[in-house]
Formats: sequence, C-alpha cells, structure tokens
Amino acid sequence: MTDASSDSARTAAPRAGGRAGSWQLDPARSVIAIRHKTMWGLVNVKGTFTEVSGQGEILADGSAHGGLSISAASVDTGNARRDTHLRSADFFDADRNPSIVFTALRVTPGADGTAEVNGDLTARGLTRPLAFSARVTEAATGGVTVAAEVVIDRGRYAMTWNKLGMITGPATVTVTACFTREQP
Repeated sequence: MTDASSDSARTAAPRAGGRAGSWQLDPARSVIAIRHKTMWGLVNVKGTFTEVSGQGEILADGSAHGGLSISAASVDTGNARRDTHLRSADFFDADRNPSIVFTALRVTPGADGTAEVNGDLTARGLTRPLAFSARVTEAATGGVTVAAEVVIDRGRYAMTWNKLGMITGPATVTVTACFTREQP
C-alpha cells in the first residue's frame, strides 16, 4: 500500500526528466526579440536585445523558477537613430533603468511540453505581474531550450510616447532561452 504523497512524488520526478538542478542561460544561443507596429499599424519595427543573462532551477517535481536580465541599452533595431530614441526617457530610459528583469516565480510544466510561467516583469523601474505560456523546444541532458511569445502593454511600464498616434497596439516579445546545466 502507498500513500498519495509518495505516488505523487514518484510521478512528478520523471516529469523533470532527470533535469532537476541549477541551469545557466547561454546568451550566445538565446534571443530576446521585440516587434511593435508603428506608422499607424503599417510597419512592424523589429529588434533584438544583444545583452542578456539568466539562471534557473528545476525542482524534483518538474516545476522551476529563475530569471532573465536584459540590458535595456542593448536594443538593436538596425537603425542607430531609432535605437537611441528607444534607449531614451521616451521608452526604456536606459540611463536610469539599465536592466529589464523578468523573475519567474513559478514555472509549472504541462503534459505536452508546455509550461505556464508566472512572475514579475520590471522595466523602467516599474514591476508588474506577468503570466504566459512557454514551450520546451529542445531538451537534452545538458541543455533545455524554452520559447515563448509574450504580448506586453508598454503603457503599464510608463512607455507612453506616441507622436501623432503612430504607435499602435501592444509590443510582442519573442523569447528563445537556452539553458545549460550548471556542474556541481
């Protein structure tokens, strides 16, 4: 005879797939990209952040927590003038708020390679809760890649600059985060 808690522990541990432990973001293989409609919805501005770091921990039950830190000044849209404007107080205010930080408080795995992510996003010194779905796109003994597309209302982070109403709708952030296992 077994009790429910020991059954639960036995079935949860395999969900972590032997991946329980500490993980470090591999910035060379990770991409944080943004896109936002401008010119009254006619043009998508796209860019990436070139400096990102992070870490995470997968627990024995398969759940996880961790964080990503992005250098706000590392935004690169391929247009130097636009990048300077995005770094300014009109948008990221990178001089006063050098980092955009997402703290994953709880990542709960699903049965189909997805996960529900709940945490806090801090940008421009403002912290707001953020929840989204992610999916594991690659899982191996030494590495895990997680991908997500997150829609963000920039107004919640005091990024309200919008000359002549040119910028429409929310921003979309696409995350491909590759983590490698930390060696004990």
